[in-house]
Amino acid sequence: MTDTVKKRRKRIRWALYVMLIPGVILTAIYAYGPLGGLAIAFQKYDFTKGLFGSPYNGFDNFLYIFKLRDFKRALGNTLIIAIIKIVLGMLFPIVVSILLNEVRHTAFKRTVQTLIYLPFFISWVIIAGIFQQLLSPSMGIVNSVLKNLGLIKESIFFLGNADTFRPVIIISDIWKGFGMGTILYLAALTGIDPNLYEAAAIDGASRWQRIWYITLIGLVPIIVLNGTLSLGNVLNAGFDQIYNMYNTAVYKTGDVLDTLVYRVGIEGIRGTLPRYEIATAMGLFKSGVSMVLTCTAYFCAYKFADYRIF
Repeated sequence: MTDTVKKRRKRIRWALYVMLIPGVILTAIYAYGPLGGLAIAFQKYDFTKGLFGSPYNGFDNFLYIFKLRDFKRALGNTLIIAIIKIVLGMLFPIVVSILLNEVRHTAFKRTVQTLIYLPFFISWVIIAGIFQQLLSPSMGIVNSVLKNLGLIKESIFFLGNADTFRPVIIISDIWKGFGMGTILYLAALTGIDPNLYEAAAIDGASRWQRIWYITLIGLVPIIVLNGTLSLGNVLNAGFDQIYNMYNTAVYKTGDVLDTLVYRVGIEGIRGTLPRYEIATAMGLFKSGVSMVLTCTAYFCAYKFADYRIF
């Protein structure tokens, strides 16, 4: 290697390092800088005294949230919604990817992929508005269709009823995200040797048998990987989605940890003033559990799927 080539490569490396500087600065400011504020979780925070003047009270804030009725309800709702989202969010993409893999019409296959992938790019603010219009008890198309079919006599307030709110949240989340998962599984299917299908067909295997014994078996590694990595999201039920779609009438089944943290820290609950220290303690508890679950998930991914980050 000549000196000219070495100098050129050195200049390229320095150019790349310079390009990293803005990202490093932003990460330091917005990711690591706020970590000092976690001290509020161990203080009896006084807004007039600030972070450095407020007295510390140890773990009193954590003991308080564990006794809080709203916290127990939000924790239960979070686990139920998140687990159902994880399970169905994996099942639907698997089924759709297998069905699309069996389609031989390329143009139709690409069109379907594009259509199911588009909702992923729509924000929850817009999707919430769409579902509010579709499920409106007065002019919503869903209630109109159900009435015309004779399935209901009176309109259902889907987003204002505690019994129907949770299914709406789960269905809308699956509709928005399963397109991305489908593309992931379709990419995994391309790694399956086509000769296996030809050999199975020659041996007399039906299409369903080829799907069951070849396609599904070929997807097992990526299914195991996604399942283990999803463990870190057990306490993430989707703040953006729920906050834009819920209301006080559905707190019983729709209030989750993230929305409770927001209400405690910004709005206040049960007529109290905003409690920054309680909201911070809740957020720290959630982050701690998520960290443990994420570490466990990566260990399981390495143990059972031979997947490593580094």
